[in-house]
Amino acid sequence: LFQIKPISSREQSCRNGSALTKARLHGHGITASYGEMCYHDNSLVSASLEALIQHLVPTVDYYPDRSYVFTFLLSSRLFLHPYELMTRVCHLCVEQQRSGDALLDKIRFREVAPKLVQLLTEWTETFPYDFRDERMMRCLKDMTHHVARGDEYSWRAMQQMTQRLIKRLSALGQYEEAVAALNAVAMERPASLKSKQASAQRSDVLSVCDDPFVLAQQLTHIELDRLSFIGPEEFIQTFAMKDPLENHKGFFRKRKTSNLEAYVNWFNRLSYLVATEICMPVKKKHRARIIEFFIDVAQECFNIGNFNSLMAIITGMNMSPVARLKKTWNKVNTDKFEILEHQMDPSSNFSNYRTALRGATQRSETAHSSQEKIVIPFFSLLIKDIYFLNEGCANRLANGHINFEKLWELAKQVSEFLVWRQVVCPFDRDRRILQYLVTTPVFTEDELHLASYESEGPENNMEKDSRRSLRWVLTQRIRTFKPINQTHQNDNGF
Repeated sequence: LFQIKPISSREQSCRNGSALTKARLHGHGITASYGEMCYHDNSLVSASLEALIQHLVPTVDYYPDRSYVFTFLLSSRLFLHPYELMTRVCHLCVEQQRSGDALLDKIRFREVAPKLVQLLTEWTETFPYDFRDERMMRCLKDMTHHVARGDEYSWRAMQQMTQRLIKRLSALGQYEEAVAALNAVAMERPASLKSKQASAQRSDVLSVCDDPFVLAQQLTHIELDRLSFIGPEEFIQTFAMKDPLENHKGFFRKRKTSNLEAYVNWFNRLSYLVATEICMPVKKKHRARIIEFFIDVAQECFNIGNFNSLMAIITGMNMSPVARLKKTWNKVNTDKFEILEHQMDPSSNFSNYRTALRGATQRSETAHSSQEKIVIPFFSLLIKDIYFLNEGCANRLANGHINFEKLWELAKQVSEFLVWRQVVCPFDRDRRILQYLVTTPVFTEDELHLASYESEGPENNMEKDSRRSLRWVLTQRIRTFKPINQTHQNDNGF
């Protein structure tokens, strides 16, 4: 997707409106400027915002390279609102066909209409969430009417595109409602988990699934389900400037990074679920068995290529309430766990994990089965990488041009995510296990510590004081807790 194509003489003349104004040797390559666009070895490296917008606009004999379309649509929101960009692009596309002769204008627009539809199709299919803004939908409707006056074929294509877009946005709305409902179910019964004694009647993970491979498969379902609803623009909007128009009534009135945040919250939930399952059993032997089970699940996640669930499980097992259970850990063979920890070791900027991720990516590229295509990255690290790439490079150069080299790099990282996101999970779906994973209540951090102390008593005065304080705090919470009236059940793998 991001192999940068050399600029052609047609593109130089059609898109920049001027001959070559400047060319010079620069390092080991050639830097050339065409109007307000600067290239290095035929790759666009910087330009003014106006030139970049113009470069996106199709004409009768020009259509922008797909990699450019994706890159600019992704990162343009750092500089202007998607609605403003769409308005300007559509306006330029129409105005460029005006000659003063109504008949000639109609003929010229009929010729460019298919390319405009192609551009809007790429936009709606890759960045559909931009169209939650009702202004974007209104602009799309206006262009449909405009296209209808000149070309019936393009008008039908616009209608079909709009129908696909509405279907996608409807699915997004249903997904977000389902996630909210599942979260409410998971939160409605916390009073029953205030102590190990009160939670004795609660099912544990082994009573629901005692096969590590099957549980790893169901975790992969959840991961891929949730990944599929993250819009690529959410990565950029996590650090985009505060939008002065963000209070405008949107298509669904949802936050711009809500699906990305929901996915991060899933990682945290899985970590706490693992810790809860380990700290909850009264018997040491049972706790050890749970630990060994999750080690096997983590190993299966690694084999599948599900690095996000793998890291969540490791994180849960390394939480201090779990780590302090020395008598329990003494009954566990930790050889496999130590190997998995080594694979996800954060030293040298997660070099071991990055090597494993490259291996999984290469396997995916040459896959002979659906299972081999699965690559689920450690998501928090992916966000961190994109964040530091953004922070480490200026958006604009000293001459005021936009640093397009940076935008290429951002797009490369996000485009790799899009490839991983589109994989369909090949495993059979077990709704009972999925329901348990996403709705069963988990301990809070305080409850985990108290459960840990009840499993293996305090070892010093500081831990004794901590247990006493936790008991008092949790007693107060029980007295003030009011359950949520929420009986909705959802058996999707969200």
